[in-house]
Amino acid sequence: MLTLMLDGADGIVVVGEAADGAAAITAVDRHLPDVVLMDIRMPGVNGITATERLRRRHRPPEIIVLTTFDTDEHVVRALRAGANGFLLKDTPPEQISQAVRAVAAGNPMLSPGVTRRLMQRVASGAESYEQAHERLAVLTPRERDVVLAIAQGRSNAEIASELLMSVTTVKAHVSHILTKLDLDNRTQVALLAHDGRLL
Repeated sequence: MLTLMLDGADGIVVVGEAADGAAAITAVDRHLPDVVLMDIRMPGVNGITATERLRRRHRPPEIIVLTTFDTDEHVVRALRAGANGFLLKDTPPEQISQAVRAVAAGNPMLSPGVTRRLMQRVASGAESYEQAHERLAVLTPRERDVVLAIAQGRSNAEIASELLMSVTTVKAHVSHILTKLDLDNRTQVALLAHDGRLL
């Protein structure tokens, strides 16, 4: 049902399906998709492990975890593994297709309920303040401004306007930040910023 719905959505083509994490990795190798919808609980290799393996690759696909399991542990583990989004399976079909487009464009996407609970979780300190503070110390003051804006959910265009720089410069800063912090995406940057109490 989901495959039929997504394959008919404007600008989206479903190139493959897999029943478990190992098969998902094989399917990604075969089809090179831009976005992967990943379940957490699958036979053999689970979705978190498959996400970690895929995100370690050169030019990895963007990954949205789409699942019925929305415990705090699952949400945080999925995002720290490199997932760019976390949606529940009861998310309306049109919102899932919107999420695919958003993540393909480099924007994180979380279900509203997941966002609320994630904010509560990171506020309690999933990574110790000391560890996060030490990691963030390598950033320049300007890069810290960009990290703060990312953590506040700003788009590249909004960051450019707010910090009086071009979108191209913002993108360069984001790229340098990801490299310096050894992170895969903006969601992980936001998690670290929360842990380091930049907000």
